[in-house]
Amino acid sequence: MTDLRLGILLWSQGSDWPSFERAAIRVDERGYDHLWTWDHLYAIFGDPYQPIFEGWTTLAAWSKVTTRARLGLLVGANTFRNPGLVAKLATTLDHQSDGRAILGLGGAWMELEHTAHGIDFGTGFGQRLDWLDEAVGGIRGALEGRPVTSEPGGRYAFDDLRQAPLPLRRRLPIMIGGSGEKKTLRTVARYADMWNGMGEPEFLRRKVDILREHCADVGRDPSDIEFTFGCKPVIRDTEAAAQAVFRAQMAHNRTEIGPGFEREQHFWVGTPRMVADRILALTELGFTTGIAELAAPYDDETIDRFIGEVKPLVDAG
Repeated sequence: MTDLRLGILLWSQGSDWPSFERAAIRVDERGYDHLWTWDHLYAIFGDPYQPIFEGWTTLAAWSKVTTRARLGLLVGANTFRNPGLVAKLATTLDHQSDGRAILGLGGAWMELEHTAHGIDFGTGFGQRLDWLDEAVGGIRGALEGRPVTSEPGGRYAFDDLRQAPLPLRRRLPIMIGGSGEKKTLRTVARYADMWNGMGEPEFLRRKVDILREHCADVGRDPSDIEFTFGCKPVIRDTEAAAQAVFRAQMAHNRTEIGPGFEREQHFWVGTPRMVADRILALTELGFTTGIAELAAPYDDETIDRFIGEVKPLVDAG
């Protein structure tokens, strides 16, 4: 028997605010464990210049119309904001939501939104991951109430950084997204409470093994980290019906569907049984939590059936 935990990520692109907020309320009312959105300034599917909402202010607004789901960015772009400010944002959200904040963070990858907004993108992904590791270390210290001063030569220059109030929970959870073997997964092992990976079982099996090696190196028990997987389901009684909904969503998001698109972008389009079977292959690797990313226009039927039908199938094995 499995006790699968589930979250929903609502794409922040291609929607008006009332629809975005309504979907968040439905997710909360249906009993999902957590509710997420992206942290992007330009749309990441299709036309980058279509409408998109900012992440942290979205979570703050959702905190006042939801009551139970934990709230987070999957994941925050470390490059966008000073990490000391991020710790303050997460703490404020935690108080706004009565202790439901999750601090999601990653290295960031979309160059266009950085150059357009004048945000430093660094010299490459490796450098951004070094920045991420340094940032998360500082954030963890600040959230735990320790004064933080940066080591010389790093990206940041914290000087006796202190935070008050502290989060409502003794340890506000940090989620790290990504699967880079040398740097990202080592940061996960050092600091994260949650890790999000995406991919087929054969891909993620290697990542899990490497994460466990990093945990051993830093003296961390891997069971202290919640393994979460991402997917983009569309659920109907038949695969053909699900495909029709999926194609309409992509057209709405100005996104062309080419060869291999569904597999590369981790769309799971089909029946509850098809989706459950894919999840079961991941639970065998130690994944205990699934996060479904849903495109606008938000699909109430998939929201209902992912938790109402897929979860029982997975839990029954």
